[in-house]
Amino acid sequence: MKQFDSFALDVQNECLWCGAEQIALPPRTFAVLRYLVENPGRLISHDELLDKLWPETYVQPQVLRTYMLELRKVLGDDARQPRFIRSQPKRGYVFVAVVEEREPVPQPNQRHRVEKAAASLNGNRADTLVGREKELSAGRAHFERLAEGARQVILLSGEPGMGKTALLDALCAEWAGAASVARGQCVRGIGASEQYCEEYYPILEALAQLCAGPDGARACAALARIAPGWLPAPARDGAAQTVSRAGSVGDLCSALEELAAEKPLILVLEDIHWADDCTLEAISALARRRAPARLMILASFSPHHMPQDHPLRALRQDLRLRRLCEEIALAPLRREHVAALLRKRLAQQELPQGLDAFVQEHAEGNPLFVFAILDHLVEERFLVRVDAARAGVDGNARWEQRAPFQQMEAGIPDELAQMMEMEIGKLTPAEQRLLEAASLIDVAFPAWAVAAALEEEIAETEEAFDNLARRVPFIHRAGHDELPDGATSAFYAFAHRFYREVLYQRQSAATRARRHTRVANRLGRIFAGREFSVAQEIAHHLEAAGNWQSAVHVLRMAATEAPARGANGNTRLLAEEFLRRALRIAANLPDAERARTEREIENALQALAADAAEEKKPKRKQLQKA
Repeated sequence: MKQFDSFALDVQNECLWCGAEQIALPPRTFAVLRYLVENPGRLISHDELLDKLWPETYVQPQVLRTYMLELRKVLGDDARQPRFIRSQPKRGYVFVAVVEEREPVPQPNQRHRVEKAAASLNGNRADTLVGREKELSAGRAHFERLAEGARQVILLSGEPGMGKTALLDALCAEWAGAASVARGQCVRGIGASEQYCEEYYPILEALAQLCAGPDGARACAALARIAPGWLPAPARDGAAQTVSRAGSVGDLCSALEELAAEKPLILVLEDIHWADDCTLEAISALARRRAPARLMILASFSPHHMPQDHPLRALRQDLRLRRLCEEIALAPLRREHVAALLRKRLAQQELPQGLDAFVQEHAEGNPLFVFAILDHLVEERFLVRVDAARAGVDGNARWEQRAPFQQMEAGIPDELAQMMEMEIGKLTPAEQRLLEAASLIDVAFPAWAVAAALEEEIAETEEAFDNLARRVPFIHRAGHDELPDGATSAFYAFAHRFYREVLYQRQSAATRARRHTRVANRLGRIFAGREFSVAQEIAHHLEAAGNWQSAVHVLRMAATEAPARGANGNTRLLAEEFLRRALRIAANLPDAERARTEREIENALQALAADAAEEKKPKRKQLQKA
């Protein structure tokens, strides 16, 4: 242990002791304190601290001030007369207390406990289908019609991670005994020239599975007799051969219909947004056949992976207009469903306080994101598994909250970050630059602001975003933004805030600061004479750029202008809001300037309070006369 004053830092168990009292710190707060304690007596710069604790991840430098305030509160330290942490304005921090080594208290290895807990959590990942009763019922209804001889084509849609595969697994498990079920998976090509999988790939994979299954002999016989070009090649260990015969799709339809005459046949094709044109034509042919057949095509796809000119869009619209198919769309899970999913994953009925709300807010109802966030909470030790001996009255092991989830800084689980980086990496450097600039604004952003950040023309920026929105799944057009001069600028939005987070972190601090400043300057020019209405936005960009003085100035000017817009309580409250935010930002200024600025803002707040009190006096006199 590292002993300083009456405190001891327990590195092994990642906690702080004050005498016999254990003080639990959030993981990042503990990490900041540990680095300071392990490097006493020397200046640790802001950059060094950020590089050591957030490697390869951009974190705004002002976040360090938040951790220092929290540590001073825990340690009872005074920034003006520090006993532990001394601030060096614009440079860094020095841990000034004497640190001594002390024998640690024997405890189980913490890393082993975390790994054991994570393994326990991952072991509960199988049964995770919740909140899909309506979709399951729809699938069962389609199967009943199939059993009566009605051909079925069902499209299952949902964004990535929404649980399409889990729903297919559940339905196929139900139907396995009463029908022949064969599945094929579309695969996206890796190279730029191979955007979609090879011809008929998912159909051929499903046929190979069918021929190798319980009904394999009957399937092989039907294919050999009616559609020999579709028969899997045994010489290739069950892999299917390429189909190139003229009229082979018609032969395939006939063979499948014959197989379905004896026993219902279900062909499951996953991720057909990656399907080749031939596969889509085969689906179209199977859907348009007029003869009754106990044949179902159940195909899943993600609308977000379909550009505007994708052939599946035209096929889907045509089949729906002709009532040749039906669609089951998976919507995001509601909060009660997220809570049920968490109970299944954690294998306990009572959830840690606030967990379901926190996960719902950040996952936005996406099951894949729910799992990733939960894993992230365990890795960061915001959730810990308490052994049965320490679990309480019932004696059962359970997951418990170690620190408030709100203390966890904005971030993105590594699993999701890597997945999104792969998507972003397929774009051109110019397109990546465009999206990075967009991430400076918000989840939704106007094209004019991105054009300002990059010093480009608005029309060219809109055209580039329109092209991106037709091609990539994580950006879409969301309307228009009207400017003071009557002009309009297209508005766009990221599919999820995690995409914005990944793109924001890809930029260097200097690049971000430069672009934030440009957006703030453009806001000032666009709303010249009306800066009051966008003061908060201008201050946000200046603050993000590290231009504290200008951000404070903008807010103070807006607070001064507020009373002129109406002598009522609302304008006073708005002026007070401007001043209180300016006061928070002023904490980043150098000591001398900070003290003067804070004093001036406090005086302005007192003047507002005095004005409010003065306005109430006449009313009291009138009431007394009455």
